[in-house]
Amino acid sequence: MAKVLAVNISEKKGEPKQAIEKGYFEVNSGLQGDAHAGNWHRQVSLLGNESIDKIRNLGFDQLETGSFAENITTEGIVLFELPVGTKLKVGETLMEVTQIGKECHKGCAIREKTGDCVMPREGIFTIVLTPGWIKAGDKIEMIG
Repeated sequence: MAKVLAVNISEKKGEPKQAIEKGYFEVNSGLQGDAHAGNWHRQVSLLGNESIDKIRNLGFDQLETGSFAENITTEGIVLFELPVGTKLKVGETLMEVTQIGKECHKGCAIREKTGDCVMPREGIFTIVLTPGWIKAGDKIEMIG
């Protein structure tokens, strides 16, 4: 079963996010209070724990959820294989995949520390279609 492992937030762009108990995700914005929230096509970022494990296995086992600045850390779903346009029910929300991967910005803390970053290859981005709360343990379902 695909599920949410953690919901992560940061006040500033370019820094790792910290896990929170639950987060409220708004239409036309994303995670309430997050530095990356806004009315654009990358409102919410998701990264699979399986992707993070690829970097942990290089000897960086101290990496926590949120280390790659992802809003939602997932488990049990291969995110980067989902086509753009896929709809996901995550907790109370409905989201739509808008982008797979991204160009890594200069000064990425993870790339500087480990020499690699999986977010540009395996992270995905969504917009929020239906608002609501998401917490660790919530189920992730593909819709239609």
